[in-house]
Amino acid sequence: MAAAHTPRESAHAAALGVRQALGGSFAAISKWERELGKLRVLVNTGELAEGEEEFPDDESYPVHEFPEIVGFLHEQWAGGGEPSAWVETAEGVHAPAPQVPEEGPAGAGGGNRQRMAALRRRGRGCCVVAPIVLHGRAWGELYVARRTGEPVFGRADADFASVLAAVTAAGIAQTERLAEARRLAFTDALTGLANRRAVDMRLDEALELHRRDEVVVSLVVCDLNGLKRVNDSRGHAVGDRLLERFGSVLSLCGAMLPGTLVARLGGDEFCLLAVGPPADEVVKVAGELCDRAGELDLGEGVAVGVASTGDPIGPVRSARRLFRLADAAQYKAKAERAGEPVIAGRHGGKDDPVVRLADAPDRRTGPERRRFRR
Repeated sequence: MAAAHTPRESAHAAALGVRQALGGSFAAISKWERELGKLRVLVNTGELAEGEEEFPDDESYPVHEFPEIVGFLHEQWAGGGEPSAWVETAEGVHAPAPQVPEEGPAGAGGGNRQRMAALRRRGRGCCVVAPIVLHGRAWGELYVARRTGEPVFGRADADFASVLAAVTAAGIAQTERLAEARRLAFTDALTGLANRRAVDMRLDEALELHRRDEVVVSLVVCDLNGLKRVNDSRGHAVGDRLLERFGSVLSLCGAMLPGTLVARLGGDEFCLLAVGPPADEVVKVAGELCDRAGELDLGEGVAVGVASTGDPIGPVRSARRLFRLADAAQYKAKAERAGEPVIAGRHGGKDDPVVRLADAPDRRTGPERRRFRR
């Protein structure tokens, strides 16, 4: 679990380990989705019955079929004690762990009818069920089963399953913390869009696809006009609102190109990174972006530059070159106060003014020079 990068990978590692530790033929990890009232299966491992999948897309069960989730597995364990595992069999014999109260989960003494039927239907003789608790709340459950005819789980197995569920919870919590840290590392805090680090990583991967399979890679760089004026005259809170509103417009336009990464590079600069769509489709969306940005109450529109490997811009062997081309196009759009995007390579190929600007020795100073440092 320590090597897992996602909650699903973590759950898969846990299910594999728990099945082996308890000598089961099958194991599953499920998550309680409170907002939907469902117990959703994240992973199944071991001997799968007909209809079961290792990573099911939509295997879930109404919580009311498993009352222990909302009864015995109440949110804060207010009744005292720690959550414990219990055993059920296809014949309905219920073997609760020591801390299960007599009234226990629905079916105590007779077994949960849904679980009993599921065991018989899938050729399993018994199961042990252990709650997974994160941050003092029921997160889901661990389920391990054995084949019909194999030894029935006992109280010692239930106690061990409780320990394994606690270890599983710790591993899932760690994975979720790492996932959140990764999300924060690649997300712009103000707009919720991707940040520059995310763009750099995605662009390197995209250009590898371009070199190998000639996949079209396009970069749309946008500079929001008028932000400084808004900050100076109306305050930074209003300027932040303009950035957020433009981020929403950019996200809407990016959604027109499947798989496009929408990002804020920093300050008033944003971008779209499209991998796969033809250059003409990207240019069309860039034009739509200019129109929508011009309709914002705040600001003064946007300067947009486009560079695509689908246009005659010469070989693109590095992310830096594609950025320089898109930057140069955007710089030209800003200098000309263009109300439409400027596209690199569409006005003379290698003699295109944008391509020549991007390829020229960098003798600029101050802000202009920084624009081309990628």
